[in-house]
Parts: sequence; structure tokens; C-alpha cells
Amino acid sequence: MNSLPTDFQSVYGPVRSWRYGCSLGIDPIGPVSVCSFNCVYCQLGEIEEETRRRRVFVPAERILRDLQAFDLTPVDVVTLSGSGEPTLALNLGEILGALRDATNKPRLVLTNATLLADPEVRGQLAQADRAALKLDAWSAEQLVRVNRPAPGLDFPALLQGIETFSAEFGGELALQTMVLSPWTDGQLKSYLQLIQRLKPQEIQLNTPTRPKPRRRELAARGNAPGDYPVQVLKRVAGETLAALAQTLSQASGIPVRYPPPEV
Repeated sequence: MNSLPTDFQSVYGPVRSWRYGCSLGIDPIGPVSVCSFNCVYCQLGEIEEETRRRRVFVPAERILRDLQAFDLTPVDVVTLSGSGEPTLALNLGEILGALRDATNKPRLVLTNATLLADPEVRGQLAQADRAALKLDAWSAEQLVRVNRPAPGLDFPALLQGIETFSAEFGGELALQTMVLSPWTDGQLKSYLQLIQRLKPQEIQLNTPTRPKPRRRELAARGNAPGDYPVQVLKRVAGETLAALAQTLSQASGIPVRYPPPEV
């Protein structure tokens, strides 16, 4: 574990989430962005380290120390996300336990699900109250094109990890999907087949509402615009997203949420 800069804040926000309300961000990764994906739409910019190797980035004690500066009264949920993929943090379970004792707030983890084939990762993530798992791809080709995974990531193993965790998890489980363009009938059919297999309690559709920084920006962890160069990404029209949500909900019987027009 590298020493952290003294000015690095592992707790940030709160930010307003259309899915979860007033969310206090917890960053278990640190000032350098580290992820097993390098998604084309990532709000962090280009990922600085692409890896699937777990290690301790931010000690739980540092997070608890930074947490002391925040008023938790208006907070609806504490969310582990921040500078990359939170399940890469080897001390994820310790962090979740510490947050339970320190905040008495629901603990949410936003994860790309790439490490869920590992029973140890599933066991640590199971300590969360809520988990939102990324599923942007319905094929290995789509995974490479949109999520640009770290070398060695196997699409069937990714799906199996999600399926196993879905069956084991006792909390609230959602699948979050980024919609970058209108879907064809074939893509819709493939997605529905995956949903029937993975059995989430909720589907969350999104479209790029935040611009992508031209370079890595720590400030991009939140949802306020920053003073740095960005690439504005094309969004799917609100009515297109709403129609897709209705179709998915009717076909699957699973509630589907999507951002309101003002987001």
C-alpha cells in the first residue's frame, strides 16, 4: 500500500443521486484511479491503472478519520465508489463493517461486478445493505467495445459471478445499465435473457448525464461540474429511455428506473 497524500479526502459530497437520494461518497481506492474497466463514458476520465489485482489502497482508519468532518444528518446512504472499482479494495469488508458502526446509515456499493467470481469478494460485498452491479454488455464483443476490461476478464465468468451473488445476497440488488444508443430488437432480446438469468430486484437505466474529463480529475467523483476540460457525450433522448424502461418492465416483471428529465 502506498502512502496517501495528506490532502486526499476519502469521503466526499454529499452528492444528489437520482437513484438513492442524498449520498455521501466513500472512496476506498485513493487519488489514482484504479479499475478493472476503462469505460468509454467514465466520469473519472481515462483510468490510470487497469487491473484485477486486489490490494489495500485506503485504510479503514483513514476513512473513519475523514468521516468525522461530515454531518450525517441529511445523508440517506453512504456509497462506496469514488476513484475506481471498490471491490478491488482488499479491505472492503473491513470498511463496510466500520461504516456500519460509525454511520448507522444504509451502505451501498456501486460495482462493475468483475470480481464476483471470487467467493472472498462476494463474502465481503455481502456485508453491504445495497449493491448496484454494472451490466452494460449483452455479449463479449459489447463488453470490449463499451467497458474496455482489463486483460484476462472473461464475459461468461462475469455473468456467472453476478448470478451467484444475486442468489446469495440478502440485501437490495440492482443492475445498472448505461444506454449509449437506442437498442435493436435483437439487443433487447439478449438483454432480457440475461435479466431473466441474473434476477435483479431492480433495473436502473442510465445515459451519459455527466461529461467525461479529458484527463483524470479527482473532483469528478462528485456530480457538480468542474473547471477542467471535458468531452460531452451523446445522450439517449428521455422518451427513448422511458419507452425502453416500460418495455423491459412489462417483459420481465422487474421494476425499471431511469433518470428524470432534469438530471
